[in-house]
Amino acid sequence: MKTDTIAAEDRGELVSLMEPLLIGEGSRHRGGLTDLALELAQRSAGFRRSLPESLLASVADLVRAMNCYYSNLIEGHDTHPVDIERALKNDYSKDAHKRDLQHEAKAHIAVQKWIDGGGLKGRAATRDGICEVHRRFCELLPEDMLWVEDPETKERVRVVPGELCRKDVKVGAHIAVSPGAVSRFLKRFEEVYDRLGKTDSILGTAAAHHRLVWIHPFVDGNGRVARLMSHAMLLETLDSGAVWSAARGLARNVDTYKRHLAACPRGRRNELDGRGNFSEEALAGYTDFFLRTCID
Repeated sequence: MKTDTIAAEDRGELVSLMEPLLIGEGSRHRGGLTDLALELAQRSAGFRRSLPESLLASVADLVRAMNCYYSNLIEGHDTHPVDIERALKNDYSKDAHKRDLQHEAKAHIAVQKWIDGGGLKGRAATRDGICEVHRRFCELLPEDMLWVEDPETKERVRVVPGELCRKDVKVGAHIAVSPGAVSRFLKRFEEVYDRLGKTDSILGTAAAHHRLVWIHPFVDGNGRVARLMSHAMLLETLDSGAVWSAARGLARNVDTYKRHLAACPRGRRNELDGRGNFSEEALAGYTDFFLRTCID
């Protein structure tokens, strides 16, 4: 109760701390990445055209269950596809842990179905949209899954659906921005990533994915929200029909995925490495990995 009444501390970090936010047109990395973006757009359109119109909705339903399975797997939650299918029929395990994972899977599918139906159209990269994804997902979770433990202090903290974090968060070696600064960083995030042109939006999806995880706006659920946001951005930019998702590819290459996420916040390596605080080369490397994963 005391924590809830104290304003979240803002240590005054500059939002330029997370630059670069995009691979600029003058970047030496831009040409190759633009080619990958074009290839992804062509392959996505070709894949959708190859499916009879009558099958699109059914395939999208299957992809949602698959996406949920792989996104959970990235978080270390191995929910068997059979158990996911049972959860969709309200057939839950008697084992409490398995039952919680089934509810988590069902929540993920419900949020993605809302996204696939246009619920996030035009605001995937906005603060309000990101918070709504978090709220919709977390409010469907059982109470036991709304508590996380600080690895250092062992304090148990409740995750409030849709609420930005109100205390400092450390994930591995990464210390997120001060809780009071999160709103400022999300405002800058929205200014950059909302309403980009088509090519910039495809390239920017990868960058937005990383920068949202780096900001770490919520006590828990940041990786999942970032993947759902990325799915929504590509759904709108590529008009994919929700018949494919990047989550499976990221899960199949989870070590590389996490290694790239950890490498992106490194400082500039030399004078040729962009003009921002972070390494442009590292962001370009992650963007290359993300686009190739989508193509695959």
